[in-house]
Amino acid sequence: MRFLTLSWMVLHFYLRYSTKYGQAILVSGNTETLGNNDFKKAFLLEYLNDQFWHGYVEIDEKFIGESIQYKYILREENADDIAEFGNDRIIDTSKYKAQRLVLTDVWNHPGTVENVFYSSPFKNVLLKYPATVKSKDKILKNFTHEFRVKAPLLSQHETLCIGGSAAVLNNWAEDKVAPMKKEGDWFTVKLQLPTEAFPFTYKYGIFNKKDKKFLRYEEGNNRLLLSPETNNTINIIHDGFANLQNINWKGAGVAIPVFSLRSKKGLGTGEITDLKLLVDWARETGLSMIQLLPINDTTATYTWRDSYPYAAISAFALHPLLINLDAVAGKDGASIIKQLAKKKKVLNNLSEIDYEQVLKIKLDTLKELYRQQKDSFKNDSSFFSFFELNRHWLEPYAAFCYLRDKYKTADFSKWKQYVNYDESAIQQLISSQQNHHDEIAFFYFVQYHLHQQLKDATEYAHKHAVIIKGDIPIGICKNSVDAWMEPELYHMDTQAGAPPDAFTAKGQNWGFPTYNWKKMQADDFAWWRRRFEQMSNYFDAFRIDHILGFFRIWSIPSHAVEGIMGRFVPAIPVSINEIFGNNILFERFRYTKPFISEDVLNQLFGDKKEEVKKTFLDKDKLKPKFDTQRKVEEYFAGLDEPDNKIKLGLFDLISNVIFFDDEEFGGQKFHFRFSMEETSSFKNLEHHSQDALRKLYVNYFFHRQDELWRKEAMKKLPGLKQNTNMLVCGEDLGLVPHCVPEVMERLGILSLEIQRMPKKTGIEFFHPNDAPYLSVVSPSTHDMSTIRAWWEEDAEKTRRFYNHIMGQHGMPPKYCEPWINKEIILQHLYSPAIWSVFQMQDLLGMHATLRRENPSEERINNPANPEHYWNYRMHINLETLLKETAFNEELKTNVKASGR
Repeated sequence: MRFLTLSWMVLHFYLRYSTKYGQAILVSGNTETLGNNDFKKAFLLEYLNDQFWHGYVEIDEKFIGESIQYKYILREENADDIAEFGNDRIIDTSKYKAQRLVLTDVWNHPGTVENVFYSSPFKNVLLKYPATVKSKDKILKNFTHEFRVKAPLLSQHETLCIGGSAAVLNNWAEDKVAPMKKEGDWFTVKLQLPTEAFPFTYKYGIFNKKDKKFLRYEEGNNRLLLSPETNNTINIIHDGFANLQNINWKGAGVAIPVFSLRSKKGLGTGEITDLKLLVDWARETGLSMIQLLPINDTTATYTWRDSYPYAAISAFALHPLLINLDAVAGKDGASIIKQLAKKKKVLNNLSEIDYEQVLKIKLDTLKELYRQQKDSFKNDSSFFSFFELNRHWLEPYAAFCYLRDKYKTADFSKWKQYVNYDESAIQQLISSQQNHHDEIAFFYFVQYHLHQQLKDATEYAHKHAVIIKGDIPIGICKNSVDAWMEPELYHMDTQAGAPPDAFTAKGQNWGFPTYNWKKMQADDFAWWRRRFEQMSNYFDAFRIDHILGFFRIWSIPSHAVEGIMGRFVPAIPVSINEIFGNNILFERFRYTKPFISEDVLNQLFGDKKEEVKKTFLDKDKLKPKFDTQRKVEEYFAGLDEPDNKIKLGLFDLISNVIFFDDEEFGGQKFHFRFSMEETSSFKNLEHHSQDALRKLYVNYFFHRQDELWRKEAMKKLPGLKQNTNMLVCGEDLGLVPHCVPEVMERLGILSLEIQRMPKKTGIEFFHPNDAPYLSVVSPSTHDMSTIRAWWEEDAEKTRRFYNHIMGQHGMPPKYCEPWINKEIILQHLYSPAIWSVFQMQDLLGMHATLRRENPSEERINNPANPEHYWNYRMHINLETLLKETAFNEELKTNVKASGR
């Protein structure tokens, strides 16, 4: 039915929400009166009472008959707006023959557990609701109330129903409940409720459509409508979620980089097309998620150093290493592929990836295929569509790659007239029909085929009820398209990293420029929104690498090499008044410059002390040409036979400080160096100053910053999360501020729980039984040793784990036997966490013959080694693994028995 005779309509908004002082509620929507979805122009409601906010707007005649979409906004004093979750409050005004629509709603808190099941992986794949069949039931034309409610986890043949105190429902008679129908995300029902029916009490329940039988009511108190709205009025009640107490869905997944896959037809590395085999295996074993590492192009030097998947030269382009040449060649190019047979066999039989050889062969072959196909390729309508949708990043990327190859460096500061990105100059470059036209178009060709292969693989996964989870790195490579195009979005003179931890005593320096969040926020995070949109073409969920960076980032000055030289940004510094107020015997040079003494030099350099003093020192100071780690590194890089012990000793000497001077405050404010107590500078202070500094240090790192960091995260994460319906998971490991769990829970972002990295102080191991529901549990990650390798690292720690976490008595076996590995896997499968995800190596570790012989060869990355070569590859083919029926059946049985 469509009613288009109304010339005006009034919408009344009633939101059930109990606010605190200083808070306000607004409505944002797609009409002018609601601000055209601009939160800054949203319509302000008025406080009605402790339970409701209210307001009304008149809908312009041109909007009568159109759909109005709206959502509520919480505005706090001196804080950013927080939007409720979802975009499903939609009113099709053509369906209501009334001049007043009264909308009674409840706030949809982003952290509400049920909202997870309305994200893309669940709506589109895992819990895909059957298409609505046109009902034969009589449509109620005259009604006063429409009830809408959600229930994401109903079983097959189940729907919601409503029962209550009205005569139309026969006063709670279970045989007179009104079944509801599914419309979008909502279950809906229309009722004609006369005035005498009020106050109206009601509940939602579960109704079996097949048996036409009422099953049960929701838990909790009755719902209540106090008084009717009459006079040409229709009431629409959005009641949030039915209280069914049935949130028990759990899934399991496998984690492995694409490059680590192995198939019989591979060319020395895992390829995107291998994902189909992995999907087949996942279905055979009851797994419903495949988790990948970043797959963006990292080709900066064409050497193995580019194997680091988190140093992408483009946040949008995919890596040519992962392309399948056979799929590109087709029948017409089969002869070209045939020539590779011998090389292919040799490379595919290697235990690890030969990154440089594989990439070279693939790029050379792709160029040959491009020359063969370029005429037909450029006239391909599907390519044209891909090009138009992606040209905002594709053209600059192709130009960047051409210039990288031309100048033989990805460092764009050495590109002569192209040092600074200029749109018109780049357009002229790429549109030129000179010799380099094909050199640029070649990169379009490669990216198009990568896109096609990845799209095909993910669609295959979806058809088999498997979701794909991607990975968003926290940083971008300083020599990247993104930094070249928009350098103002980054602090190019700083480096992101991480402070020291149990795995890396000197911290980590990732070498990425840090984000200029103020600039990014100025255009409503447009770069991030484009990035999320690109990812959503392929992925259902994603992991935010180092989500702590959205709260604060470990920022290392460009003159430093080691992560230990960094500090958190933003951070509230320690003032000189605080220092003196604590009766600390402070002298600026002593506390902020390297502490150098004979004892220190003896400890660091031993018998080479005199050589060091002569070459690098001027009395008790470093010579100016050696006073930073970067200068020292450059000096030793120029020597034929550099002494690494002296170099590292000088690094330690330079970092032997208590404070870093905050240059913004001219010597009046300071930031603590991390692990201050381990420095000889600290150890040589008198006891009172040491005690006072310890207290200040604890306050600086663990108390004073919390509110600042919470506000920083709430400026960024809510807006970013609103721009995607992918399932968002945060990698929240390391030194986790107290505010992080609260913010992630508030926004419905899944946490990561790792057995060896407990977040709770005072415990050595985290038990998977203690995981929150909205979390991902895993026994290890790509940055750690696998279960088996870890078991052999520290015998005493292993014993404590064996006794206290596994509940076993006595001494543990020296090696991680298959039953031990399996027991740890089962601990995670039976966790209450919504997802348990396992590295492929850990799953294979349960089987005596399928596991790799040497567990030390299973590690994907070692963060303590900045020169790590990412070349791990499965030791067995996926085709072989698919035939391991006994192992696959056992894994599937265990997954199913755990309720996953």
